[in-house]
Amino acid sequence: MNSSTPVRSMSNSADKWRPLRVWPVAILLPGMVLARYTPSLIDDGPAMMWAVSAFGPMLLSILLLLWWLIASRARGYERVLGVVGLSLAFAASLAGLHPTMRGPAVPVYMIPVGMALFGIGAIVCCRMLSTTRTYCALILAAIGFASATLLRCDGAWGNFAMGLDWRWRATSDEMLAQRQDTQPAADSSLPADSLPDPAWASFRGGVAASRVPGLRLDKDWKSRAPQLKWKTIVGPGWSSFAVAGDWLFTQEQRLNMEAVVAYSAKTGQEIWRQQIESRFDDPLGGPGPRATPTLAAGKIFTMGAQGWVSCLEARSGEIVWQKDVREIAERTPPMWGFSASPLVVGPIVVVYAGGKSDRAVIAFDVETGELAWTAPSGDDSYSSPQLCRIAGEDSIAMLSNKGLALLDPTNGKTRLDYPWATIGYRSLQPQVVDENSMLLPTGMGYGTRLVKIQRVAEEYSATEVWTSRRLKPDFNDMVVYQDHIYGFDASIFTCISLKSGEQKWKGGRYGKGQVLLVEESGLLLILSESGELVLVEADPSGHTELAKFQALEGRTWNHPVLIGDQLFIRNSQQAACYQLPLMD
Repeated sequence: MNSSTPVRSMSNSADKWRPLRVWPVAILLPGMVLARYTPSLIDDGPAMMWAVSAFGPMLLSILLLLWWLIASRARGYERVLGVVGLSLAFAASLAGLHPTMRGPAVPVYMIPVGMALFGIGAIVCCRMLSTTRTYCALILAAIGFASATLLRCDGAWGNFAMGLDWRWRATSDEMLAQRQDTQPAADSSLPADSLPDPAWASFRGGVAASRVPGLRLDKDWKSRAPQLKWKTIVGPGWSSFAVAGDWLFTQEQRLNMEAVVAYSAKTGQEIWRQQIESRFDDPLGGPGPRATPTLAAGKIFTMGAQGWVSCLEARSGEIVWQKDVREIAERTPPMWGFSASPLVVGPIVVVYAGGKSDRAVIAFDVETGELAWTAPSGDDSYSSPQLCRIAGEDSIAMLSNKGLALLDPTNGKTRLDYPWATIGYRSLQPQVVDENSMLLPTGMGYGTRLVKIQRVAEEYSATEVWTSRRLKPDFNDMVVYQDHIYGFDASIFTCISLKSGEQKWKGGRYGKGQVLLVEESGLLLILSESGELVLVEADPSGHTELAKFQALEGRTWNHPVLIGDQLFIRNSQQAACYQLPLMD
């Protein structure tokens, strides 16, 4: 009887203290990595594949917590200690977060990092038969959670990786607020009575095609490299440039002020700025306006991310009129802000507001700002209204979550309502192929569709020619050259046939960048998401990368502009001008 007592004691002790069962953690931790990075590698994934990348690691973090509570073999009070410790560490770090981190950065970064380190601690200390193993795992988890307090979030990259920086480092708009060199550039005075004719009047070059005709670039950048003319700090925003003479016009954020800014095209020095108290800052896109200014008749038209539509004198920046589309369309700003670049058609300027009312598309009188007409066109879009010549007459084309609408510019009457609904969003421009054909790009797994448009008397109709999932741009517009389409299939550059939608090649991981066609040269200028400038042959036989260099620092989604041999580029931190080599 007595001889068996020690045996029972040892058995009971062994039941209480056992090595942790860690094989589930060994599966969950690689699963976090795969969930985070695999979706961007899948060529033809479903529409909502991005959600796996963004929130998959957090869901696996929850499974890791369930493992600790149910299947870890930890003693009962250890499990309670682990949950309480994780909760306290998380709450303490949450309280100390920079305001920009209190959004998607919590589930996308903070929770996965903290829980991953907790799991690593459990694996490393799994054979310790004491509460030391729990404390070790909690210390690592606290370090993981606390790491988020050192950071600032400037939005997300195209693959939903958070754009992180040290919280104490000044942002570009903070640096601009401290800078005093805002005197007009000596070499950038305008004529007293007029503005030079715009060389690049609006978003993507007027016809929204990102096409530069009549220019022959030298392909040999090894012997004749592009020359940096200037580089300067700019405020956050995803606007591109409008260009007239030696003046550049863009939009950016300056702390709590949304600004329209004129820069010298020769020096990059600020000439004037006009500001309105407004700040839009979404957790994924970051702060700043999204639309690009439009030049017409000596005036500049802009749309801010909060919904302010402005008409300014281009020579001085003086406000002519301003309107708030939130009141007119009876809506709040959408998730990523109002993004439509204004379209000027004769006496009216047109913007997209969306919303549930029938005032999705709004036209204002260019001189007075008075309401000219409104029209329905879906309730959600980050695309811009675009003038196109289709079926023998001019129409305003508008892509929305519901599909394509063609509107009469004179009164807003709907000529065509082509349904192609998406549960995601559209932030791309339709591409006119000829007078009866149009390309409709859609991201997030849907692909691109070619439609044939016909008009019989006053009745319009559209039929699908083909739909290809080999070109699935997100917010990266495409170009058309010699019966082929060049653009982004998610984050990989690709070429497909215009006639069939068949993929010709796919190569070049340039992230969610933008492309510009130099038509006469048969060349593509690609501004990658990481700020690299890439020269690629517009050749359907294969992907040929001719040259590449780092042109900007930081996340770059803005469209490039090429005027002669001067390339103007910007992102949410910097703007630059490069002189490109031309053929002799």
